[in-house]
Amino acid sequence: MRRAALHNLGCKVNAYETESMQQLLEQAGYEIVPFDEAADVYVINTCSVTNIAERKSRQMLHRARRKNPDSVVVAVGCYVQTAEEQVSEDEAVDILIGNNKKHELLALLDQFFASHEEVSCVGDIAADSTYEALTVSHTTERTRAYIKVQDGCNQFCSYCIIPYARGRVRSRETSDVRSEVERMALNGYREVVLTGIHLSSYGVDLGTNLLHLIEEIHKVPGIARIRLGSLEPKIITETFAKSLSELPKICPHFHLSLQSGCDETLKRMNRRYTCEEYENGCSLLRKYFSHPAITTDVIVGFPGESEEEFETTRQFLKKIGFFEIHIFKYSQRRGTRAASMDSQVPEQVKNARSEQLFRDLAPMNETFLDYYIGREVEVLMEERVSFGGVEYFLGHTKEYVKIAVPTEHYPDWNMENELIRGTVNARLKEHILLMKDVLKEKS
Repeated sequence: MRRAALHNLGCKVNAYETESMQQLLEQAGYEIVPFDEAADVYVINTCSVTNIAERKSRQMLHRARRKNPDSVVVAVGCYVQTAEEQVSEDEAVDILIGNNKKHELLALLDQFFASHEEVSCVGDIAADSTYEALTVSHTTERTRAYIKVQDGCNQFCSYCIIPYARGRVRSRETSDVRSEVERMALNGYREVVLTGIHLSSYGVDLGTNLLHLIEEIHKVPGIARIRLGSLEPKIITETFAKSLSELPKICPHFHLSLQSGCDETLKRMNRRYTCEEYENGCSLLRKYFSHPAITTDVIVGFPGESEEEFETTRQFLKKIGFFEIHIFKYSQRRGTRAASMDSQVPEQVKNARSEQLFRDLAPMNETFLDYYIGREVEVLMEERVSFGGVEYFLGHTKEYVKIAVPTEHYPDWNMENELIRGTVNARLKEHILLMKDVLKEKS
């Protein structure tokens, strides 16, 4: 029996695809072992979103080769797609697999074992209009399953390489998504997270839309929660927000990508909305959901971002009031328009601006979490953890707020994958709330 090890770099879509490839290998009789162990085959699902991500991809490919010089090293995904020639010249790599070709992993391994010569399967992703048929029946998480429903992006933001790595928008058939969610429900998963490269574009190539997909998944018995991946602001219309609010399984946790709170910066980024449109989307979510968790991404130090533009962003972030903000310092990415723009911002300025936004975020986060103290919440319990020598069960509310319940109160009850209700007592740690008494043990 051959042994295989896999390593994933990058986004949740990559993680889904890595799990799918692992299950292909399992079905073919491979023994799956940890990546730091000796294996016959190493599969590295690479990332190219930044130059640093590409460097990490190369490092993992070389680490695999060092681990077992006689192994087969397979480079898969975005780095391969955007730098095929460079990867092909890397002596650490035996098999190259581009995006939309991952389902051919087993056949390509067989080809290599027959010839012992480099195998390359990297197509013209821009010309490919088919959705790659990858599926999973289980995931490494025991309570929450990520479901890939879409691939590709048509937006071409000036800082982003992804449309070149992933190609144009391609959507998975609604019936196929529903079938996978049904399998997940039968395997005991209570929550599904819909994810894609540009989730808001789901269905534009199929004559349908994301709302219809959500409504179909909502009908699946056994699934208690539906969580959405990152959304574009313009998808939040009155109809979309109102319709979601009428679906009780929907988690009011919305990641609306912002990138900048300044219209001039957004224009240079080629983001296709204004700050006013973004704010309107947040207002609609707060109109139809009582206390939605709104999170976002922000890039600081984008080329040409002046002190005035940065201050405009700061004030806009405070005005909206977010639960969480993922803050990124702009990094030049070869092959993008932004990399050659004038007025690149010095690193020390990016560092200072990033630190300022982290300071601004802290009171927003505290305000959001403090709302729950003294309130009853529903929690999907996930795992045992330990803080300060005390053991807790840890889970998340629908808003993705972390809740900890002391195990000493319930020594004979394994809460994993249970939905419980109780009243939040206090802040346990910086980002974790405490719930001592479960009011309704199961729901």
